[in-house]
Amino acid sequence: MDNAPWAPAGLPAREYLLVMLTAAAATFLLTGLVRLLAFRVGAVAYPRQRDVHVKPMPRMGGVAMFGGVLVAMFLAANLPALSRGFTYSNDILAVVIAGGLIVLVGALDDRFELDSLTKLAGQVTAAGILVLFGVQWFVFWVPWGGADGHLGQLMVLGSNQGQLLTVLLVVAMINAMNFVDGLDGLASGIGLVSATATFVFCLAVLDRQNGDVNAYPPALIAAAIAGACLGFLPHNFQPAKIFMGDSGSMLIGLMLATATTSASGRMDYTLLNPTDTIALLSPLLVVAAVLFVPLLDLIMAVVRRTRAGKSPFHADKMHLHHRLLEIGHSQRRAVLLIYLWAAVIAFGAVSLTLFNTVVVAWVVGLGVLLAAIISVIPRMRTRSDRESR
Repeated sequence: MDNAPWAPAGLPAREYLLVMLTAAAATFLLTGLVRLLAFRVGAVAYPRQRDVHVKPMPRMGGVAMFGGVLVAMFLAANLPALSRGFTYSNDILAVVIAGGLIVLVGALDDRFELDSLTKLAGQVTAAGILVLFGVQWFVFWVPWGGADGHLGQLMVLGSNQGQLLTVLLVVAMINAMNFVDGLDGLASGIGLVSATATFVFCLAVLDRQNGDVNAYPPALIAAAIAGACLGFLPHNFQPAKIFMGDSGSMLIGLMLATATTSASGRMDYTLLNPTDTIALLSPLLVVAAVLFVPLLDLIMAVVRRTRAGKSPFHADKMHLHHRLLEIGHSQRRAVLLIYLWAAVIAFGAVSLTLFNTVVVAWVVGLGVLLAAIISVIPRMRTRSDRESR
């Protein structure tokens, strides 16, 4: 099969796109059924003081998203161009099993509101399943100890170190995505942006490996969850008809962490120049960029709540999206603005590994400036109105 003109030689780009669109279509169709199921079983979010929605809303949208992922994986397993990725790696099987567990825990929370320790136990167990199937970090770049004038060095992680780092990363990303889910379409949109950026990075890794079949899984995982987010977004964008709930936000975090971890294990660092710091840092850059907005919100929430003498898991109404609403943004504008921030950071980090660093830095800088200006416009208008009075 001939590749598209823009596709690197040897990459099954069309097949990956088909998988993504299949996940989107399956999720879109399944969401209506899951919405009816959520009402029937009582998985409904009733408005609370800290909530933005004003009427009861069904949850458990993550069940439909996981269904879309399963359909996409089944298709990939039956496509000649992608089926070999299932033969030479256990990563896809690992993410399906771990994803099934995390969606089950999330669905139970959507219905019964589990305590934080129970959810944490489920998250750690899901991360442990990934590790048992061999999904873990093996190499880590550190900015010290470089020889012959080289900046930094690669540190080969021991088995226990790699496993611990993987569990911490997976749990952090799961909770970061969970914390950011506060406005209609917010988590699904950020998931789409982050998964698409991760997918582009995984394709770049696959290209560097000259289409090696061992590097197929991370791109497939990222494509599947990007499609699931895309298919769910029409049901979830303001005004939402259903929430993804913890079952969806935790699934996004798990699959993003798995894709980046799997990609890091496929990097052939022997092909890179030791002075090529951006290439050495690329897996970490993508993780940091994908996590930036959700993790910033998570860290600010933990600091804010512990300083107030409350539990880090104590809910409040001071997340980043709440602050944007307070400034004067509408729900839709606040969500689109956070999309912009996430896209600038995530795609900026990926672009650093693919294009000229100086050009990318200028483009990202302009993107950040634009996002910052749009963020403060309502406050500037308020001050202007006050002064005119």
